Amino acid sequence: MQRRALLGGLVSFGLGLSGQAQRPSNLEKAAAYSAQHRGIALLVMVEGKVVWEDYPNGGHPERPHELASGTKSFSGLMAVAAAQDGLLALDEPVAQTLSEWRDDPLRSAITIRQLLQLVSGLPGGRLGRPPTYAEAVQTPAAAPPGSRFSYGPIPFQVFGELMRRKLGGDPLAYLERRIFFPLGLEYAFWRRGPDGYPHLPSGAFLTARNWARLGELVRTGGVWQGRRLLDEALVAECFLPSSVNPFYGLTWWLSKALPPQQQTALRQFGLELDQPGWVVAAGAGGQRLYVHREKGWVVVRQAAGILESLEGNRPPFSDRVLLRLLTGPGEAP
Repeated sequence: MQRRALLGGLVSFGLGLSGQAQRPSNLEKAAAYSAQHRGIALLVMVEGKVVWEDYPNGGHPERPHELASGTKSFSGLMAVAAAQDGLLALDEPVAQTLSEWRDDPLRSAITIRQLLQLVSGLPGGRLGRPPTYAEAVQTPAAAPPGSRFSYGPIPFQVFGELMRRKLGGDPLAYLERRIFFPLGLEYAFWRRGPDGYPHLPSGAFLTARNWARLGELVRTGGVWQGRRLLDEALVAECFLPSSVNPFYGLTWWLSKALPPQQQTALRQFGLELDQPGWVVAAGAGGQRLYVHREKGWVVVRQAAGILESLEGNRPPFSDRVLLRLLTGPGEAP
């Protein structure tokens, strides 16, 4: 197990180590809990400073790991960047770009916001099996826009085709140029479909340190090392829920103190989020990027067991337990 001894090498990471102890007993308890549930990485930052880094069960700071559906949250920030660059408006109809939808009574009314909030009326599709962009675009709507939440890969592949047409090129190349390169964020691998286009629902492989860079951009509302990369008001749009699902914004999960029956509905997605203020990128097997903007926290958690989780054998990992261990009982971060 590799822990804080690794932090001496973080000068190249560009984030530094906090000079103040951040409740090490809580961090140790959280790290132990994560490790007991297949965790291979736990990285904690407070106000831009790394205060804990742990790589149990064969994990390593330089070893990238699949984000699974944690990849989905990149699309929200891609949309924010594209809106800032004048390529799109979040509330414009998708059919403005996908002309084949214009005569469809349901799909013609879908907005980009609804597409990425997963309330477009399109079915989600099979988890872990993204269709090609063309197949996704051909998918008929199953319900009116804004009427129900449907989680899955199809809306993200539709967004990939929308961005491809707007850019006249590869959506991932735009994400690299617009966000990854300025952050110094490097991904090790990104899955592509048989059409050659990047999987936007589940394609990325990153180290914990690289994923933390994205979390820090979110925490600051779009600023990286003093340079504004994304408009703050547009970034905030990612964390506004739809009227259909209070737990989901623009590709980001939202933690809220809500009645038990609503929390039960959230658990079907393998999530337990009941502490207000956290926004979360989440993938199968317990892949997590947690950000608490008001309190300054960024937490990356990576774990083994993605395939087992997709097959329905989810590990007994709890977001609620991990976050309470990190922050301490009865305390906010």
